[in-house]
Amino acid sequence: MSTLNKPASRTTIRHKTKTSASGQSGPPKRPRKSASGTASSPALRADRSPLRTVGIVVLWLIVALSIVMLLWMLMQAFRDTRSILSDPWGLPTSLAPDNFVRAWTVGDFATATFNSVITTGVSSLLTVAFAAPAAYYLSRVESRFTQGLSMYFILGLGIPAQVILIPLFVMLNKVYLTDSLIGLNLVYIGVSMPFTVFLLTAFFRSLPLEMEEAAALDGASALRTFVRITLPLAKGGILTAFVLEVISHWNETLLALTLIQSTEKYTLPVALISFVQQQTYSGADWGGLFAGLCIVVLPMLIIYIWLGRRLTEGLTLGMGK
Repeated sequence: MSTLNKPASRTTIRHKTKTSASGQSGPPKRPRKSASGTASSPALRADRSPLRTVGIVVLWLIVALSIVMLLWMLMQAFRDTRSILSDPWGLPTSLAPDNFVRAWTVGDFATATFNSVITTGVSSLLTVAFAAPAAYYLSRVESRFTQGLSMYFILGLGIPAQVILIPLFVMLNKVYLTDSLIGLNLVYIGVSMPFTVFLLTAFFRSLPLEMEEAAALDGASALRTFVRITLPLAKGGILTAFVLEVISHWNETLLALTLIQSTEKYTLPVALISFVQQQTYSGADWGGLFAGLCIVVLPMLIIYIWLGRRLTEGLTLGMGK
């Protein structure tokens, strides 16, 4: 009996070996190594086309040009007008902050910075605070009402601010909210809600439902589940939405230029425009102008460098669903 069983076992072993080699079972194959000795997937090998290579080169050229222009702006902020006009690509002889002091005082950037910080912080925080519960509801409830509401927010993404600028001014003027930081905050919140709700809805849909179902079995209400469970899980997406709103509101110019008339209520972009207009009568001050540009640009650049990786993760996490 043992002699008869041996050929059968050999046949079984050969059959398993062939099955593993054909790819139907057994361990997966490792990626084939390229000529340089590094493993690469077939998708990456297929992507190596001349058009893709040209696109990567153009992208890196744009990045390099942006970095060079940023460094050039920073260096010119430490030079005076005469040296900038005589040698635009020259280096500063000293790092004296005279231009920054002049922009901070003469251009009234101190008051504008305070207004920008208050306006940006309050409007971004309230936008996320209002958008998060709405996005959570839209991501968890499937009905005709929620589908229509989601479509309503999506339609808001396609309306440019230039179209609603005059109606906004008329409406705010009737309730005495023009030339008011409160009115500007309300406009920022309303304009930013469609994008924030859309972003957070996709993020909430990517979160697992098991923990919420367990909380419901334990008797937790929907509000308590949202506050105690969903919000801690969604802190990456909420931080992403908050940072995006901060960058958007900090750099916004058109609405603030239209709705604010008093100098003491200017935000930084409007104060920079006013500083340029002052130079029309008092003479060009290119060093102070570059210093003002640095005051406007550098805070958001620092925030993006600090939170750039988390910002990218938050933007791509909800793309799977």
